[in-house]
Amino acid sequence: MTREPGPSAHAATWSGIVGNMALAVIKTGAGYMANSKSLLADGLYSASEAASSLVGLFPSKSVKSKDKVQRERLREHARAARPGMTVLLAVLILMGGLQLAISALGTLSSDEIEAPGRSVLLIAVAALAVKEAIFQFQYRVFRKRNQSQAMSYALQHRRALYCSLIVLIGIIGSMAGEETGLNLLLYLDPITAILASGFIFYKGYRMIVDTVYGSLVQELEQEDATDFKETVQRVYGIITIEHLIAREQEHDVTIELVISVNPRISILEAQEIANRAKTLLLTRFSHVKEVQVQAVPYDPGYPYKSNHELPDHEATLIQ
Repeated sequence: MTREPGPSAHAATWSGIVGNMALAVIKTGAGYMANSKSLLADGLYSASEAASSLVGLFPSKSVKSKDKVQRERLREHARAARPGMTVLLAVLILMGGLQLAISALGTLSSDEIEAPGRSVLLIAVAALAVKEAIFQFQYRVFRKRNQSQAMSYALQHRRALYCSLIVLIGIIGSMAGEETGLNLLLYLDPITAILASGFIFYKGYRMIVDTVYGSLVQELEQEDATDFKETVQRVYGIITIEHLIAREQEHDVTIELVISVNPRISILEAQEIANRAKTLLLTRFSHVKEVQVQAVPYDPGYPYKSNHELPDHEATLIQ
């Protein structure tokens, strides 16, 4: 028996893509109408985040076919198309950031600079709150499935947070300059737009570098991991498979596995069961090069009674 707790990482990734695209449209539209270069830059950075996530999702999740041979052939075409697609989007992002930086420099050289309206400030604050809510949802999902993926996503969010905070400071400073009559503060909006363009340049640069020098790691589809699950379920002492992810890197496969065991057994016994599952996967599948196994106590949850709630003479090991 296999349980899939909570939303999938695929759904969480799509929520981030849709959320970033919506924020990008709102922020760029409001920034253009209010002539706020900094909010325009923040919107472009949100668009770059959505593009980066979409490219990462493209090879493994865009191919759907019942025929396994046809699915593999389509997946190979998708893998071949990914580098070109990534570089194209990265170039568009870099061009957008460059154009925005040039426009901000032109604003700095002009004699008349207007501060953005209050609506721009409200949109910037609301967008920051929405972005944080999306991050909290995605981070919880990724942390349950892959700790390294969660840490990588947290680092990306930190850069996005810094970009949004810089933009927010520029908007507030520019509005304060108009209210107090300090004309120098009016320049904060285009200055922070230039700083935000630096984040955009870095995003486009990382997309190109990861494509050229990074190795293509492919997460296998659910049906492709069926053999691994069936093998693990044969190991004596395993009650359920809580979580299994198999990732393909060139011709090698790495597996992350979380199994549930009888909560009444010792830690050493649970470790022995985990080691048996790891050894079986490594010996049965020659292309599997690394297996990470974590054993957790089995808990069926309400309204079922768990083994650790039973008297000693009623404790059983479910197989």
